[in-house]
Amino acid sequence: MTQLLQWVATLFMVVAVNVQASESVATRGAHDVVREATDQVMSAVSEADDYMDTEPERFYDNLQSILDDVVDFRGFARGVMGPYASVERYRSLDAAGRDQLRTQLERFTEVMREGLVRTYGKGLLAFGGSRIEVPDLSDEEAAGPRAAVRQLIYNSGAEPYVLVYHMGRDRDGSWKLRNLVIEDVNLGEIYRSQFEASARKYDGDLDTVIAQWSAVDIDG
Repeated sequence: MTQLLQWVATLFMVVAVNVQASESVATRGAHDVVREATDQVMSAVSEADDYMDTEPERFYDNLQSILDDVVDFRGFARGVMGPYASVERYRSLDAAGRDQLRTQLERFTEVMREGLVRTYGKGLLAFGGSRIEVPDLSDEEAAGPRAAVRQLIYNSGAEPYVLVYHMGRDRDGSWKLRNLVIEDVNLGEIYRSQFEASARKYDGDLDTVIAQWSAVDIDG
């Protein structure tokens, strides 16, 4: 189960697919984004079998190039930081404090991006060949500014694992991943709890929290 969680957490980062320049991002539905991203990810896994042992950085670079423009990393990082990066706290700070918080948020965004690619990219390789289905959304679900897209992963068991991708529209109308729920485990909440516990441990020293950060393993 932990291996599955590692795999889908990487899918969390690559669930949105790059939109071709000739297409209007507003015409692409959340379901299409998840379905096409799934195909793209599994293709990357298949290709990595040929070179992963000798060129692991190539695989991570490929994942990185996919996800940079399509996942709301900054929004996710802010959500994980919780009250430490809230609008209320930002407004309560003086100019120097606001500058510091912006810098901390940017640094944490980078730390999360790089760490998740490496930590969970390894888990991704273990699920090549799995059958994956992405059921259609209802017309009402597809029309809203947010959508919860279900993904069914059939591995060795009779029943599939159920993942729910929480998607939201960006300012340009494109769909981006905001959060992921894995078999009722809310990934964003898990990381937020980890961040808050670390902040308490270091007496609110966010620089130390960020420097010491590493993505927690989730056991199912």
